[in-house]
Amino acid sequence: MKEAALQRAWQHRGALALALWPLSRVYGVLAGLRRLLFGAGVLHSERMPVPVIVVGNVIAGGAGKTPVTQAIVRHLRATGWHPGVVSRGYGRRITDCREVLPDSKAADVGDEPALLARSTGAPVFVARRRVDAARAMLACHPQTDVIVCDDGLQHWALARDVEVCVFNDDGVGNGFLLPAGPLREPWPRDVDLVLHAGDAPAGSAPSFALRRTLSPNAVRADGTPVPLHTLHGRRVHAVAAIARPEDFFGMLKQQGVTLHSTETLPDHYDFDNWKRNSDKHDILICTEKDAVKLWPAHPDALAVPLQLEVAPGFFPALDSRLAAASVRSLSSPSP
Repeated sequence: MKEAALQRAWQHRGALALALWPLSRVYGVLAGLRRLLFGAGVLHSERMPVPVIVVGNVIAGGAGKTPVTQAIVRHLRATGWHPGVVSRGYGRRITDCREVLPDSKAADVGDEPALLARSTGAPVFVARRRVDAARAMLACHPQTDVIVCDDGLQHWALARDVEVCVFNDDGVGNGFLLPAGPLREPWPRDVDLVLHAGDAPAGSAPSFALRRTLSPNAVRADGTPVPLHTLHGRRVHAVAAIARPEDFFGMLKQQGVTLHSTETLPDHYDFDNWKRNSDKHDILICTEKDAVKLWPAHPDALAVPLQLEVAPGFFPALDSRLAAASVRSLSSPSP
């Protein structure tokens, strides 16, 4: 409830946001100093021998980075690239560098990397330092010719060739930095491409509209599809441990699914000790990200994949920037 109240405050320059504004100034100075140190070479950014695409955001909370990463990886594979994915693996219990396999436990690698490994077929590595994950992946999968970093727009230790900034429909909110507003760094700032679910944010970067919808089919743990229309009129309990659970519930309703009950849990919740608070005969439905943690103990849960509709010009613009980055990588190999 406190988190929800803060997110509401981030949409306006009201009393709470103004009270927190002095702290946001301190945050801004520290964040700016860190970036300045990387820019001056005092702190080191390491460049990989292949192009790096960072998919990230400048706001706290869920902006939809992982579904965008999925879409980019699928596009790259379809156009002849051999992408690999690196991530910090937020929420996992261990901090080593490791490859994420299709049967890896979310507790060991993080829920989003586990989902990416299962849904894209690309190699995925996690490490506290994304540079370590990138090095390990190139050593284990030398055919990798482009790295996609899921999150990490502010992780300056990994040099990047293309930056894709994702916004949800809240945009930049009240425009304040944390904790008075949702911004992790001042906006606008230089990025290569912007994807936005709401209005296009200010800035000079090419921006493209993004629309999120649910697949018409849920998926069982064994991969069997279940058309959502077959759930019409049945008792459904929806659970979501994501940054914006109300979006998931709303999209289910748009698909004609009547929700008998809903359950909201903290983002990245591990589900280890979770017990159903609904009738055992109710159909349990969840997001893809939650399913990787729910299925081991609740194989009856249905996961509903998220689908993205991206403005037609986005992928050609990405291809153009990636082609230029490839030329730079060939002419300026990593030392």
